[in-house]
Amino acid sequence: MEEVHQGDAAPLRLAFRCGYLGDGFSGSQMQPGLRTVEGEYVSACIHLGLFSSHRDSRFLAAGRTDRGVHARAQVFSFTTRVPERAISALGRRLPPDIWTTGYAKVEPGFHPRHHAISRTYRYYFMDQALDVDAMARAARRFEGSHDFSLFARVEGRDPLRKVLTATVFEEDGLCVFEVRAESFLWHMVRYMAGALLLAGTGAGGEEIISDRLEGDAGARLAPAPPGGLVLWDIEYPFAFVPLPRDERSESFLEGRLGYHRTMTRVLEAFMDAGEPA
Repeated sequence: MEEVHQGDAAPLRLAFRCGYLGDGFSGSQMQPGLRTVEGEYVSACIHLGLFSSHRDSRFLAAGRTDRGVHARAQVFSFTTRVPERAISALGRRLPPDIWTTGYAKVEPGFHPRHHAISRTYRYYFMDQALDVDAMARAARRFEGSHDFSLFARVEGRDPLRKVLTATVFEEDGLCVFEVRAESFLWHMVRYMAGALLLAGTGAGGEEIISDRLEGDAGARLAPAPPGGLVLWDIEYPFAFVPLPRDERSESFLEGRLGYHRTMTRVLEAFMDAGEPA
């Protein structure tokens, strides 16, 4: 741990925007004995002497992501007496599968979850030959204020949520569902994506969404797998100062991209070659 010379420096609250690949973590929320995003983040902060306890620093996250879910713009916030060290060194101390992309100096009472204006998720469908137009029409049924009891794990929370925009489009040959809301319930986007997948394959029409939002159907549909889900953006009433990704994270992402490109070619070769003679 680096030595801390705090002196009489006043504590300052910071917010950091970060990204990560979720397949290397047992979710984002700290869990004893498991590798999590928050656990790695807090460990890096303590090692740098930014704080001695995540509780004393009021370390908070904008939300939690499950095992296998990725983030482009998660937000963590904490209070420290050495803010410049945090800004300059935190990105280099984090493991390569977590990276910082921006920071902001915020008010002492800032809470990254409560003070968010909206959140945006993307779901990347792995299935091919989907009817994107049918999915886009179905997605619009989610817009507005609805009871999402049949599209989430509610667990005692208010099921009423306001979806601001819900769109489906094609990007680089993949079908993408993008949804923006003031807040989300647990697994809500995955359940929404599961319904859209049925619309895209012709297994169901727009009514599979509207009937469940209106309470006319009692069956909850299966959620889409976690691997295609990305916490894409979180909107606040302030802007983040950009930070570059650390070189180790750049190398890590380039390596992962190269691996998947190679495996795509290998799998295509398997499918084209047929069975050996």
